[in-house]
Amino acid sequence: MAMPAPVLKPFSLTTMHHLIISRSGETLLIINKENGSGGTKITTSTPYTVLHTSIFKALTEAFKKESSALNLTLTTPPVKPFSLCYAANKIHSSRVGPAVPTIDLVLQSNRVVWRIFGANSMVNVKASNGVDALCLGFVDGGLNPSTSIVIGGHQIEDNLLLFDLVSKRLGFSSSVLFRDTTCSNFNLITKN
Repeated sequence: MAMPAPVLKPFSLTTMHHLIISRSGETLLIINKENGSGGTKITTSTPYTVLHTSIFKALTEAFKKESSALNLTLTTPPVKPFSLCYAANKIHSSRVGPAVPTIDLVLQSNRVVWRIFGANSMVNVKASNGVDALCLGFVDGGLNPSTSIVIGGHQIEDNLLLFDLVSKRLGFSSSVLFRDTTCSNFNLITKN
C-alpha cells in the first residue's frame, strides 16, 4: 500500500476493539511553510513514537477504554517515560505480541491502513515495585513539538517500509510477525 506525502493526514479517534486514527481535521499534521513545524516523521533514532499532547491524550484515553473492555488492569504508578502500563502476567501473548487493542493508522483512505499490533505498541519494562509491566510505547511530546508525530523505532520494528522518493510515496507491510517471520530473516541482497 502507498500514500503521498505528508505521511499521515489529520485524524480523529474512533474506538472498537482496536483503535483507529483517521483523518478529519486540518491542524497538527500540516507542515507550517514558515517554520517547518508540524507534520509527521518516521525515524529509527527515536526509540518510541512521540505525539503532540492533544494526539497523545486522545490515543491514551481510547487505548485505556479499549484495554478496560478486555479486562486489562493498569499498574500504578506508570513506568517513565510511559503513561499507561499493565501487569505483564495478566496479558496473554499472541503471534503478533501482547494481546492488546490494535492501533490503526488510517492514512489517505480507509483502504490504506498501517495496523500496529501489541509487539509494536507495547514495551516490556520492570516497574519500581519489581513487577514486569507492559507499557504503551507512545510518549507525550508536549504542546509545541517541532513535529506533531514522530514514529519511532519500536513501532516500525518488523514492518517493511519502502520509501519511493521520486513518487513521494511510502509503501508498508504492517507487522511481518503475522507471516511467521521477522525482518532479520530477510535477505535483501540480490546476486547478479
